[in-house]
Amino acid sequence: MESKAAEIAAEQQHFDLAHKHRERLRADLGENPDAAANAGAGRWLSTFRRGRRESLAGPEQEVAIGRVDLLEDERYYIGRETIFDDQRNVLVVNWQSDLGKRYYEASPDDPQGLRLKRSFSCEGNRILDFADLVFEQLVEAIAALDGPDAALLGELERGRTGAMHDIVATIQAAQYRLMRFPLEQLLIIEGGPGTGKTAVALHRVSWLLYNEHERLRPQDVLVVGPHPAFTRYIRSVLPSLGDADVEQVDIDQLGPPVQRGRQEDPATRRIKGEARMARLLAHALETRIGSPEAAERMLFDGRFLTLTGAEIAAEIAAARQAGGPYAQRRQFLRARLAELVRARGGPLEAERLAPVENLLERLWPLQSAAAFLRGLFGSRARLSAAGAGEFSDEELALLYRRGADRLSAQVWSAADIALLDEVDELINGVTGRYRHIVVDEAQDLSPMQLRAVGRRSANGSMTIVGDLAQSTGAWARDSWDEVTEHLPQTQQRVLAGLRYGYRVPRQVYEFAARLLPLAAPGTEPLTVVRDGPTDPGQHVVEPGERAGRVAQIARDHLEAQRFVGIICPAACRAELEFALHANDLPWGRADQGELERAINLVSPQEAKGLEFDAVIVVEPEEIVAEDPRGHRLLFVALTRTIRYLDIVASGETLPLKPPGDVTSRIPRQRTVIEPDPDPTVELSLLDRLAEDLTAMIAGGAPQPLWDEVLQRTAALLDQRSGRNRPKGRHHRS
Repeated sequence: MESKAAEIAAEQQHFDLAHKHRERLRADLGENPDAAANAGAGRWLSTFRRGRRESLAGPEQEVAIGRVDLLEDERYYIGRETIFDDQRNVLVVNWQSDLGKRYYEASPDDPQGLRLKRSFSCEGNRILDFADLVFEQLVEAIAALDGPDAALLGELERGRTGAMHDIVATIQAAQYRLMRFPLEQLLIIEGGPGTGKTAVALHRVSWLLYNEHERLRPQDVLVVGPHPAFTRYIRSVLPSLGDADVEQVDIDQLGPPVQRGRQEDPATRRIKGEARMARLLAHALETRIGSPEAAERMLFDGRFLTLTGAEIAAEIAAARQAGGPYAQRRQFLRARLAELVRARGGPLEAERLAPVENLLERLWPLQSAAAFLRGLFGSRARLSAAGAGEFSDEELALLYRRGADRLSAQVWSAADIALLDEVDELINGVTGRYRHIVVDEAQDLSPMQLRAVGRRSANGSMTIVGDLAQSTGAWARDSWDEVTEHLPQTQQRVLAGLRYGYRVPRQVYEFAARLLPLAAPGTEPLTVVRDGPTDPGQHVVEPGERAGRVAQIARDHLEAQRFVGIICPAACRAELEFALHANDLPWGRADQGELERAINLVSPQEAKGLEFDAVIVVEPEEIVAEDPRGHRLLFVALTRTIRYLDIVASGETLPLKPPGDVTSRIPRQRTVIEPDPDPTVELSLLDRLAEDLTAMIAGGAPQPLWDEVLQRTAALLDQRSGRNRPKGRHHRS
């Protein structure tokens, strides 16, 4: 022990030296730029300094994650960035370098010129311990390095927050090999919950930016997430690796800026997501091009000039065939019409050609994507003309809706966004081109959403991330072919899997994996590498006790300083929000990107890709009933934890029957209660309302607060109805 303590002290001296020079660089970069030859150069230098400073690891982070000793007795420390001393001697080497590659990939079968690999365990920049692999002495098989090492298991014991950590210190050999796949590929990274596929994809971006810097800049990369909560969750990973200018968006941001929030039924959403919508939109746009009159008269400076309908029609036909987006072909037609007018003695100056502009607007109207789609969906005749032969009358009826009186007041659905993006490309062409695109949870995207991603690719180079066993919703897939057929076909497609589950505890995964025969038949369970602190807690309660029990479990986890996710179906959400408020618990809504809160209320759909110290899953049977692939959705919900899992249910805590046997006996939440026409029914409308309210209050608030909750409820009802009760006349149940 004494010799190891002395070696740790010696290593700490090197860490302290490197830390001093890293912080000196940070201070130097914070100074005002030197005098430049001109203002533009000064701004560039200032921007460069700021970007370089922001790319440095934080002052509290360790300078190195490991060390490699070569056979030639050379020694190098591996960290997040290269650090030099005053004489430009290298103190730490970047993890993305060739030496970093050797650190991650060296194995007993292929030591890659290393004598020793040392991994450090640190608290901040203070070394707590280290572990050595001396390759000459190892006899284990090479596959052992594909499993977890001590550094990874230590990282998994860290508490979670509302943001994903970088994994530079804990990258495993199998993960590192995927990061280093060539840029010119469409790489699919498939892995079950907790395999690290999202982190691998993001670190692959960082690796490519470092090693392909002559061909790839941060501005050339796009990362697309499934929803805002996920995008917010991963946002800090790339900046922490020194890549701050990569664009990161959720899938609904791939489209023109419009007012969003319209709700639609599943059948309409399904039709709008189908690939044939692209043909309907293209046909509808072409039908907006009109036909001229037999003769078109235009007034220039008090003199009429006439063009025949035949010659204008010929120019329209030429413009149709010219190729390019709608607006570009419109410009072509404008130029040809202006030439005809000038050939007839019309004015030469463009500003005097207003009659040409008027004719052009009538024959080839210029419009925005939003204006076009609003007009199309608001016209049964236009929908019928555009979709004839490919859409049934019933399907076209689902697309029809009356538009808002003003375009600015139009509210669009999530499914509309991909259609708006398609129309925007048809009108204006593609405006954004990326040399590499990462798409997470790609298995759930509609064909139209995948087209929106694909049109932003300059070369077909992509990293697609997902898990077919977790594919749910209207576009649940069983094959990656169903995803990639809607993406560019210009690159070789490579499917690579991750088979070790690093995040989810063994007890939790084994419990959830019992769903796999129903959720994803034929899926091989993961090899899980770590045990959790306890078995899943299963709490069977009466419906009226459900919300209160969830609040109490959340409080217990909160007091233990755990990051908590409550995953609940829509039918239970209102009562849980009430219980969290009534118990004065700090909580946030994932649908509003509030993942910084200690307790987070999350839908099963929003839970994909997220992770928490403790997860509370509410009413598994109801989660199964909410989705055609409900068992997959429940599997996702159960595997979001890194430590603790609790299940609160009024029925089975793990439904293992086909959906048809489940949904028929699940009580659905009543959003609107209609008066019962049968007077012999045991409970009247008022009785049912009173019972529902009583169960919610009893389950959501401690008994001493019941009177106060009732008083406040009465006051809120009075406020909503616009009346005031006389003081002292609160009604109580």
